[in-house]
Amino acid sequence: MSRFSGALQLTDIDDFITPSQECIKPVPINKVKSKTGAKITVEGDSCYEESESGKQKLEKVEITLQDCLACSGCITSAEGVLITQQSQEELLRVLRENSKKKVTGDCENVLTIVFTVAIQPLLSLAHRYQICVEDAARHLTGYFRSLGADYVLCTKVADDLALLECREEFLERYRDNANLTMLSSSCPGWVCYAEKTHGNFILPYVATTRSPQQIMGVLVKQFLAEKLNIPGSRIYHVTVMPCYDKKLEASREDFFNEKNNSRDVDCVITAVEVEQMLTEEERTLSQYDLDNMDWPWSDIRPDSMVWAHETTLSGGYAEHIFKFVAHQLFNETTPKELEFKQLKNRDFREIILEKNGEAVLKFAIVNGFRNIQNVVQKLKRGKGANYHFVEVMACPSGCINGGAQVRPTTGQHVRELTKQLENLYEKLPRSQPENALTKHIYREFLDGFHTEKCYELLHTSYHAVEKLNTALNIKW
Repeated sequence: MSRFSGALQLTDIDDFITPSQECIKPVPINKVKSKTGAKITVEGDSCYEESESGKQKLEKVEITLQDCLACSGCITSAEGVLITQQSQEELLRVLRENSKKKVTGDCENVLTIVFTVAIQPLLSLAHRYQICVEDAARHLTGYFRSLGADYVLCTKVADDLALLECREEFLERYRDNANLTMLSSSCPGWVCYAEKTHGNFILPYVATTRSPQQIMGVLVKQFLAEKLNIPGSRIYHVTVMPCYDKKLEASREDFFNEKNNSRDVDCVITAVEVEQMLTEEERTLSQYDLDNMDWPWSDIRPDSMVWAHETTLSGGYAEHIFKFVAHQLFNETTPKELEFKQLKNRDFREIILEKNGEAVLKFAIVNGFRNIQNVVQKLKRGKGANYHFVEVMACPSGCINGGAQVRPTTGQHVRELTKQLENLYEKLPRSQPENALTKHIYREFLDGFHTEKCYELLHTSYHAVEKLNTALNIKW
């Protein structure tokens, strides 16, 4: 077993990483000299008060997502961090205020509310309330409309664009140097870990393609805004995602649009938070009216708003790119369903294409930080050419088992639950990323394929986070 980094040794390495012993936010304290000293008492609201000549209420310390991104004390944020703008409470507050503005006729300040739903939370909620995935999508749409949503969208178009951009990026890198490894970039937990733990060493290996969530943010705040003839700042964009780290991703400064003066994604909620909202209302998802998701992108509407990309459960990056490159470069027709060879465990699999006895394509799917650490260590030892492309996801079993998916309620083992969600996913219709809609978006919105605008809006950059030297992270 390979040796893990110090940060990983301090914390749990299953799923997202909770704040470690190094997590700290320095707070300046203005000290006033006193002959008798200051007394601190704790009142009923659990707030500290300092008393000398009188009582002065001390301010609460708030840790924001931006603090977490700028800190190297832990790998990702997770649920233990106080989140002020990325919670269901904040969402409900915005929705209530928006409803009041509509009633009072404050039209100039009314927001257009847009929800975007990923496929993994739909599977989780369908299983939780024992309904089919298609009905879960329609009931969830009805629920969001009851809260005040103007549009409810699926992430299908963004998933398609992410696959197309990632495969083209890989093709360019492979043609430049077939011995280099490219690591996927759609998992924010993995990206945050890479930036904070391995920094400038690992970042050149990571794909620049934005995740589907952030591509969807661009489409909503710019493409949809153009269609609605409103500024992007007048759209409040909410995404429903399978993991807490998507909140971190949405909070990155890279995804703040200065022209719109707003973030591409304003709020992220998760499957488990939707369940909590329904539980607080003492209702189930199936009690809400059935309604169809919106499709504002084109006149051609797909048969279904639920879909699957390949057979893997996190977007199908490794499968789709492998098939495309095998045909594009080596004129090889691959099977419809690829057979990945399992290595040390079910979360580490690989597939190889050989030509004349030489491995010309070697891809892997790596889920969970145990396996991620092994891949990173191989790269550090100069064995990066062992794989040409690696699909990396922080959560064991990938996005289907995201840290914010609804957990088992009957003592069921999480692996059994994951298998049931896999079965639901396998029954969904398969999406073909290169379709009439994606071609339309490239032509009408992105000025074509491989354009400067295309790269600006569908790609991003990463930043190494310097290690903080605090008393708490001294290794004795």
